[in-house]
Amino acid sequence: MELKTKKWTLISLLVFSVLILGTRTARSEKVMGALETATFGGGCFWCTEHAFDEVTGVISTTSGYTDGHTENPSYREVSSGETGHVEVVQVVFDPNKVSYETLLDVFWRNIDPTVKDQQFCDHGDQYRSAIFYHSEQQKELAWTSKEQLEKEKPFNDPIFTEVTKASTFYPAEEYHQDFHHKNPIRYKVYRFSCGRDQRLKVLWGAEK
Repeated sequence: MELKTKKWTLISLLVFSVLILGTRTARSEKVMGALETATFGGGCFWCTEHAFDEVTGVISTTSGYTDGHTENPSYREVSSGETGHVEVVQVVFDPNKVSYETLLDVFWRNIDPTVKDQQFCDHGDQYRSAIFYHSEQQKELAWTSKEQLEKEKPFNDPIFTEVTKASTFYPAEEYHQDFHHKNPIRYKVYRFSCGRDQRLKVLWGAEK
């Protein structure tokens, strides 16, 4: 009788453990499923990545290439302007901590939307500014933000930034990832010599 009781106790513990594990797994999947992805082209991806890394609620940023016509392009191929790709940053974020609208605001205030096929000292359509939406909701919000900016912009020039559907994303080479952390001196020299912050101040004021 005592052996039988111990057997049922063991079975009950096993069932309880499975239920707890299943609940934790479900919760984990729910949390992971809550994350969203956004993709932005703002010229040199070193600088664009830096801007989003500073935003609370952003889980990760990855520099890469999208919207081109060749597979697995290299930096040298993309920078030549012959593959059709754009330098972009793919942002994974928690919408419970930061909204897509906030990310759009960060994007606008870290680019020059008044130029076509260039950003600051980098020229070519591989450096064009663009918002690549991943859902109909993102598409609507992106267009709304662009239209709102066109009405309230603090500058007179037209806006050339594209809003287009996201396509295949290819991560850039590892040495490009987190470049502002890995090579801070080279990054700062590039950013200053490119005139990025100087131009952003002209466009958006001291508080960009």
